Amino acid sequence: MKIDQIFADARTAGAQPVSFEMFPPKGELTLERAREVAAQFATDEPDFISVTYSAGGSGNSAATARIASMISTEFGIPTVAHLTCISLTHDTLAEKISEFRAAGVENVLALRGDLPAGMSEAEAGDIAFPYAKDLIPALVDAGFCVGGAAYPEGHLTCDDLPTSVKHLKQKQDAGAGFFVTQLFFDNDYFYRFLELADAAGITVPITAGIMPFMSKQQITRMVFTCAASLPSPVIKILARYEDDPESLRQAGIEYACRQLEDLKAHGAEGLHVYTMNRPDVARACMSALRI
Repeated sequence: MKIDQIFADARTAGAQPVSFEMFPPKGELTLERAREVAAQFATDEPDFISVTYSAGGSGNSAATARIASMISTEFGIPTVAHLTCISLTHDTLAEKISEFRAAGVENVLALRGDLPAGMSEAEAGDIAFPYAKDLIPALVDAGFCVGGAAYPEGHLTCDDLPTSVKHLKQKQDAGAGFFVTQLFFDNDYFYRFLELADAAGITVPITAGIMPFMSKQQITRMVFTCAASLPSPVIKILARYEDDPESLRQAGIEYACRQLEDLKAHGAEGLHVYTMNRPDVARACMSALRI
């Protein structure tokens, strides 16, 4: 099933799709292990599951289509296959399209991806698909429902939020049918972002991406790689449980659940959980939303 139809049906029913993300990190998630995780995810009945793609298009990229196909065929859950464009040529894109079609993939999340080592931003402008917006039309023409990434606090490489929103509008104009946001820890940033997106004429669904923080090391990495701000309540949790990893993990999950409950109450069009392949995290988040 195509994701834009899932959102359309949810709008009609007054519901909010809830989705999970699964990632095959550097080949460590075998198809069999992915099947075990997906089986546990399936008990929570997410509306769809997205499957990530290696940064730069290397490493585990071939696993994306296989895992997405397995989830949809064996568990009946719609899937979204991520695809990064930064290392694609026109020929390799054609190969990926054929691979996705053969696997029965219907939905693709078009992403830029990290620049390959040694490549500058200036050099990136000379490649076949320098930005996700350049990739989207080819995927739409190939018959996929295509989504894109949104950044409630602005993209890491973009100094001002209005410019990030302008780039988001370009993705919509290129054919994107839905957006999934980067993680954030302060819902107020998301609500302000939605106001800017609405003013810019963005009309496709924007689903809010939430990642429970599990450790101080993880949240530090996320802050620097995703440019996510740390609100005072999160800093207090980190300080309170600095020497108690298990309590910190539980507090991080509970914080994410409160974020999701607030987003649901405020009518977010969709809720996306960055599960880190942890069924217990997915289950806790889904349980909070069903209360």
